Amino acid sequence: MIQASDFIKPAQEFGFNTWAGVPCSFLTPFINSIIDDPDMTYISSANEGDAVATATGAALAGQRTVAMMQNSGLGNAISPLSSLNWVFRIPILLLITLRGEPGLKDEPQHELMGQITGKILDDLQIPWDWFPRNAGSAEGALTVANWQMDKTGLPYAFVIRKGSVAPASLQSQWKASSSPGPPVERVPGEAEMTRHQALAVVIEQTPESDSIVVATTGYTGRELSAIADRPNQLYMVGSMGCAASLGLGLSLTLPDKRVLVVDGDGAVLMRMGNLATVGAYGGRNFQHLVLDNGLHESTGGQPTVSSAISLAGVAGACGYREATEATTKESLEQFLQGRNGPALQQLKIKPGVPDGLPRPKVSPVEVKRRLMRHLEVDAPWANS
Repeated sequence: MIQASDFIKPAQEFGFNTWAGVPCSFLTPFINSIIDDPDMTYISSANEGDAVATATGAALAGQRTVAMMQNSGLGNAISPLSSLNWVFRIPILLLITLRGEPGLKDEPQHELMGQITGKILDDLQIPWDWFPRNAGSAEGALTVANWQMDKTGLPYAFVIRKGSVAPASLQSQWKASSSPGPPVERVPGEAEMTRHQALAVVIEQTPESDSIVVATTGYTGRELSAIADRPNQLYMVGSMGCAASLGLGLSLTLPDKRVLVVDGDGAVLMRMGNLATVGAYGGRNFQHLVLDNGLHESTGGQPTVSSAISLAGVAGACGYREATEATTKESLEQFLQGRNGPALQQLKIKPGVPDGLPRPKVSPVEVKRRLMRHLEVDAPWANS
């Protein structure tokens, strides 16, 4: 058994200062120690997939990062691990607790995952090892992990068995600083713009010099690329719903850059819990544009439930400083010119896709490489 500090201290020396996660009793010593350390950042994520995406956003900005979770939550993280980290080759360190370890008594809900955690990591092509149980092994274990991540651009995991880490109490009392904003006014009327027209405005209002644009998966990224394929843009090709959590990690690491996440109503609904995380942690440089056509358009036009709710109202209640509904070009331009984030606009748009819409000609790996070059980020995985 080791103290949490026996691992955290050498991890800090390697540059692991940003940690995101979802609590587990096995992880308590790490989370408490990181919250208590003013030189480190801990982001309490709504679910494990968002923790992975937030850590990945910070890694895209050049930080070594950690995502923590119980193995029962590994299923929530499979989508970003397989279609974000693997596809773009962005490495993060995973700390995964082993509940339901064969031969040890545990709750019935952990039994199956305890048997297959290692197999899942193997199938995801994520190298892994058991978490070190003595202080003298921690630095060597981290050296191996970093070597693997730098060489492959893929995550690396430590699996933590019961009794590996000694308890550590929480000394500070962190509390989310955000508070609900004013009520959001519902906007009547029909949408004026198509997605294509709205994205043209986005490009006009996001100079390459000071803006990063993260486009959600599906037609949004494809249309953005077709209008103007710029080095300050990243097109999500999977990990649906994770654009905002990725953008949060980027924005916290690069506070001098405006980060605009261009999302869809279906994607936001999929991981709505992240609105609360953004409201609590997001800074003035974070903007969240939700293009709402009420449809899962790229999969055949099935309706979403966005017409029955106000996503802007939810964001306002979650602590976004500004949250509005809109239907017009003028409202969109005004939103994009603001700098009082975290801010969200739910922009109603018309359905429709341009004829012959191409897919981006540049690969996800090259999108990552050129964005990191554009940001002048120096990290070993920038060219992986």
